[in-house]
This record gives sequence, C-alpha cells and structure tokens, in this order.
Amino acid sequence: MSFRDLRNFTEMMRALGYPRLISMENFRTPNFMLVSEILLWLVKRYEPQSDIPSDVETEQDRVFFIKAVAQFMATKAHIKLNTKKLYQADGYAVKELLKVTSVLYNAMKTKGLDASNVDEEDVGKFKFDLGSRIGELKAARLLASEITFKGASLYDLLGKEVELREMRTEAIARPLEINETEKVMRIAIKDILEQVQNTKDLLSNVAADEASLDAKIEKRKAELERSQKRLQTLQSIRPAFMDEYEKIEEELQKQYGLYLEKFRNLAYLEQQLDDQHRMEQERFEEAENTLRLMQNKLKEEEKRLLKTGSNEDSDIEIHEDEGSDSEMEDRQLIKQQTAMEMLMQGRPRKRIVGTMQGADMEDDEDSEDSEIDLDDDDEDDEDLEDDSIDISPNKTSRRARKPEPLEESDNDF
Repeated sequence: MSFRDLRNFTEMMRALGYPRLISMENFRTPNFMLVSEILLWLVKRYEPQSDIPSDVETEQDRVFFIKAVAQFMATKAHIKLNTKKLYQADGYAVKELLKVTSVLYNAMKTKGLDASNVDEEDVGKFKFDLGSRIGELKAARLLASEITFKGASLYDLLGKEVELREMRTEAIARPLEINETEKVMRIAIKDILEQVQNTKDLLSNVAADEASLDAKIEKRKAELERSQKRLQTLQSIRPAFMDEYEKIEEELQKQYGLYLEKFRNLAYLEQQLDDQHRMEQERFEEAENTLRLMQNKLKEEEKRLLKTGSNEDSDIEIHEDEGSDSEMEDRQLIKQQTAMEMLMQGRPRKRIVGTMQGADMEDDEDSEDSEIDLDDDDEDDEDLEDDSIDISPNKTSRRARKPEPLEESDNDF
C-alpha cells in the first residue's frame, strides 16, 4: 500500500458520492466492516438490482460475502479481485478496491466530458440512465445465453434430420388401422383405471391408518392421565423411613461439627507444639554458641596470662604491690567464675564449677591444679559457697617463680 493509492482511493470515493468520509488512517489496521460496506456500496452503484448478502457477523458469512462480490465483479464487470487481500481489510485491500472505483470514476469522468460538449437540450434529449438500463442488460444477457443453448440443441437435431426424415416419411405413408388404434386406447384406459384404483386403495389405507393412530393416541392419553394421578398420590404420601432419615441427617450434622472442632483444635495444638520445639532448639543453640564463645575467651585469657608471666623478670621481689596484684587476680577469677555460672544455667541438669587456687612457690616447683566438679542441681549452691578461689601471696622475701603452664582443664566442656 502506498500513500498515493490511498489518497487516490479516498478522492475517487468522495467524487463518486460515497456518503461516509473515509480517512487515510482507517486502513492502517484491519477494518473489515468498512471494507464490506464499501464493497456493497460499489456493487449497488454498479448494479442496483444485485442480490449480495450483507451479513458479515461470522467468519463463514464474511468468506461467503467476499466470494460473492468477487464473482459478481468477475462476471459483470470483468474485474478480477484478489479475495485474500480483500479479506485482510487493510492497506492491501485498497489496491483491490481501487480497481472497481477507477472503473466507475473513469466512466463518470467520461460522461462528464461528453456532457460538457453537448448542449443542455441535447443532454436532456439523449440522457443515459445507467440504473434504469441495468435490468434490460441483465435480461439481454439471459436471452443471449438462452439463444446460444437453443442454437446448439437445434444444430444437433438438424444433424439427425436425415434419419428422422425417412422415419417420418414411412409413418406418413403407412395407412391408419382402426383396430390397432382401439387396442392402444384400451391399453391406455386400462392403465389409467389401475392408477385410479391404486389411488383409491391408498386413500382407504390412509383412512384406516388415521383411525388406528387416533385409537393409539387416545390410549396414550389415558395412560398419561393414570401416570399423572399415580405421581400425585406418590408425592402426597410421605415415606415411612423419612423420619429416621431426617434424624440421622441431623445427627450427622452434629458429628460433623464436632469433627471440625476437634480437627481445628488438633491442628492448633500441633502448631503450638512445633513452635515450642523450635523455640527450645533455638535456646539450646544460643546456649551452645555462648558457651563456645566463653571457652574461647577463657583459652585466650590463659594464653595471655602465661605470656605475661613468662615476660616478667624472676628477680623482682613481691612487696606491697602483691596485695594489689592479688586483688586484681581475685577480681578476674570472680568474673570468670560468674561467667561460668551464667553459662552453666543454660544446661538443663548439670553445672560445671571450676576452682583455681594458687599455692606457695616452693623450690620443688609444685604445679598449679584446676579442679572441675560436676554435681547435681541440688548440690550446686553448696559447691558454689564451699569452693572459692584463694590466692595466698608469699610476703616473705621469696622471689616470684615463673608460673608453670596450666593443664588444659577446658576439655570437659
């Protein structure tokens, strides 16, 4: 589709007197209703007495409409249309519509030029009305086709004239026999009488069939009335088991309600149980993580104490500063003990209590031991009160010895 074709089509339709204004934007998308309306208008303009169905609601109706228009234009105007492009109803259909509109537009233009050359009186005298002559053209075409058919049949019959002439001559020359004629007439009369008798028999059979059918209809009506009465009686009578059925139905409704309530409660309790298990698991995991962190902190603290103890000079005497150092060590040990107690509270049944006591530094290099007792919940408070951390600093002029590394007592965790 080109812009020039679309412009020419709109101008031609406007010149031909199409009542609706056609825009160039109408054919950018498929618009079958507009295309069908234009085709129908063009067909009516070409031949007002044409019979083209205008129903295009369904797909079959549209296909039939396009075929009818294409056949009409091919037979009447000798214009070949592409049905596929017409069915698309877009810009490609404009080219096919332009074939018909160009013919009508050229005819109108030629007529206008001839009318301009003739005077007004001549125009009124020799005015040619295409609409009034279309019926005559149609009749002339029918007569022409009939003449052609009759001529062909006449030619065939004339070809058989030689044989027919001889037979006709023999029949005319033969004398007429009255006996044979009477015989033929009697046979014809007999055949006609037989046909009449057969017709009467059929009529009588029809009457008998009608009577039998009437009797059957009456019989069926009586059976229908009896069946209706029986149905009414059955509907009016209440069945014996209906009361029991209603009671069972009510009980079933109650049982179903109880079932729904129990099922709902069970589902709720299962959900609560799952939530409780999940919370317990989270608490247990949190306690384990906290315990692991405290173990790591205790190990780091031991390493730090060992490292700081190894860096001290063994010649430094312990005097008044030992009191302050012992206080700091007591505080650290108390903090460690409270941390261990907090950790042990997460355990369900057991607690771990550790005591660390510093002995006097002798020449025999006694090692420091850490004790960890595992007791039940009933004995935890007594163990916590009895076991304490005592650090007895040596106030004599003994020199501080290098502390030996502690045994790894955290393996019990």
